Amino acid sequence: MERVIIIGGGILGASAAYHLAKLDVEVLLIDRHDRGQATDAAAGIICPWLSQRRNKPWYALAKAGASYYPQLIQQLTEDGETETGYRKVGAVSLHTDIGKLKKIKERALERRKDAPEIGEVALLNESETQAKFPLLAPQYSSVQVKGAARVDGRALRDALLNGAKKYGAEIIQGDAKLLLEENKIEGVCVNGTVYLTEKIIIAAGAWAPELFSSFGLDVHVKAQKAQILHFREDSKDTSKWPVVIPPNDQYILAFDDGKIVAGATHEDDKGFDVRPTVSGIHEVLDKALEIAPGLSEAAVEEIRIGLRPFTPGFLPIFGPVPQYPRILFANGLGASGLTVGPFIGRQLAHIIVGLPTDIDIANYKVDESFSKSVE
Repeated sequence: MERVIIIGGGILGASAAYHLAKLDVEVLLIDRHDRGQATDAAAGIICPWLSQRRNKPWYALAKAGASYYPQLIQQLTEDGETETGYRKVGAVSLHTDIGKLKKIKERALERRKDAPEIGEVALLNESETQAKFPLLAPQYSSVQVKGAARVDGRALRDALLNGAKKYGAEIIQGDAKLLLEENKIEGVCVNGTVYLTEKIIIAAGAWAPELFSSFGLDVHVKAQKAQILHFREDSKDTSKWPVVIPPNDQYILAFDDGKIVAGATHEDDKGFDVRPTVSGIHEVLDKALEIAPGLSEAAVEEIRIGLRPFTPGFLPIFGPVPQYPRILFANGLGASGLTVGPFIGRQLAHIIVGLPTDIDIANYKVDESFSKSVE
């Protein structure tokens, strides 16, 4: 098989590279290392089962992505990549309204019928909840889902890229340009070097539109800015604390060595602005301290900015570009990127080599995300 070129080295591109390389495909991955790459900022919650989103294709994809994680982590471990940033620590979904918590529990138990990986589901009172995550305010009860997990986006991406290289993948940094010859994509040019190929995967996130604009296609993908705060709490062992899902639109999760992460903002009108802002930091702190006032004495270590890519339908898409079937395009992962990215990367690899996909891809077509540029 000829070389497959992947443009984009976030979680999606890294997963595609890893899975293709394991299938003995020659892989060249090109990444520009843009500031604001979503994966680079992300701290992920693998717990789609409590979501109230009514979009069935989204839930099917997120459920499949969560289910795939243990298999993927096992593969990486066998390949010597043990620093994946993944750990199954469970999650607690908070509320002060017991009636709403009972409904959350009912939803989880119903979904567990075809998603046994959810594991044990339990209703915890205020003291039991605070015992799980000691920095929380005392008024919250919760639904505990033991099958939930946390993942560090940078660590998992690096593990996938390292694994891909062990199977022969080549990774270079540069600004890739698509090469068009008689209305057919022939390859890419990077740093003055031409790389020919018949198959390209574009997993460039919010930056994907610029790749297509030079030959008359508009890609309907927009960036949503997310500001995320990283704290350090050295006085406590945080390694086994569960993911916290508050009743607002944010999250709190802990990693080893006292690291705690809170976020994120959802800023739809900032374009590619990757500056930490006073308003964004204030929003994250305000919501985090309302839920976990014990964070007030933690040290602020870092502010990360990620640009989440969204399609108009707020649904991840992947598959061939209609006008250029040699190109596979994947995008729109949004806030669920770490949940679905590794799984979609596997599906792209299967499409490339002609293996069956693990999910019906008909619901995730890219067609409606492209249109001809208006001259």
